[in-house]
Amino acid sequence: MSRSRTERLVNLVICLLSTRRFLTAAQIAATVPGYEHDPDDAREHEAFQRKFERDKAELRELGVPLETGTASAFDAEPGYRIAHREYALPDIPLQPDEAAVVGIAARLWQHAGLAAAASSGLAKLRAAGVDVDPQATLGLEPMVTVDPAFAPLTAAARDRREVRFDYRVPDRDAPARRRLQPWGVVCWRGRWYVVGHDLDRDATRCFRLSRVVGPGRATGESGAYQPPTGVDLISHVARWSGPVERPGRATVLVTPGRAAGLRRWAVEVTAGPDADRLVLPYGDACSLAGHLVGYGPDVRVVDPPEVREAVIQRLKEIAARHDSLAVLR
Repeated sequence: MSRSRTERLVNLVICLLSTRRFLTAAQIAATVPGYEHDPDDAREHEAFQRKFERDKAELRELGVPLETGTASAFDAEPGYRIAHREYALPDIPLQPDEAAVVGIAARLWQHAGLAAAASSGLAKLRAAGVDVDPQATLGLEPMVTVDPAFAPLTAAARDRREVRFDYRVPDRDAPARRRLQPWGVVCWRGRWYVVGHDLDRDATRCFRLSRVVGPGRATGESGAYQPPTGVDLISHVARWSGPVERPGRATVLVTPGRAAGLRRWAVEVTAGPDADRLVLPYGDACSLAGHLVGYGPDVRVVDPPEVREAVIQRLKEIAARHDSLAVLR
């Protein structure tokens, strides 16, 4: 579905939900963006009618309870409205941490170019009385970034298209070309991976997206292959990456009531009047820094110096990236 049609359908739903009376097609055309036309022009009016019929069918297929009727017995032309009782969501009980996860997921979808789906899902949850404000998520990481290859590889996995990309590994100087039938993209221990069938090695493989050089390129037609049923992508990545050793200990100060994710991770928590002291196990200073910077001013590193320096470096990189985007705008 095109973006313009999606926006038109959303506007149509908003219009029909905003009134309890039946609206005629002419009233809808005069109200909803995307239906503009000259009703006295036969060709334009016929095009509008075809478009409106397709949109009505689409809404009904999506489960929207679109009703047809008249406002009074004197109306000759039928009108349309959405039944509020049938359209309303049932109560959705979410715990605070579950609502926080929804907010984080919405921010990720927005970064991945799926803002329309994120906005739609959040709007429905808010309509049910669930507070999932993505800007205030219990101190969980408020800034989610994804690798450049995330969007094209996710789209290729969805469309079942083969992808080609250059992949860099630590023990080689130059990246190697890989051909993959992607099954899906998953997050494991703060990193994103694509799992699929490696065509050159004729075996299942997973690749860390941060090591993919460039966005990659989809080739071939959609639906060219079918992933195996019941495959557990997370388990495959976990077996491939192996156990993570965390011999290091980092001490951080956290604003009271914030950073719930770090509190669950901590091996020691000491409450204080102005800040709580947390001791976090870690194996890689840069990886830990990637988690900490997302909490913004709610977290401050006390020691060791390598973690503090890694956080400072990560913040400098983020600042430089935002400066570059500002120049492009």
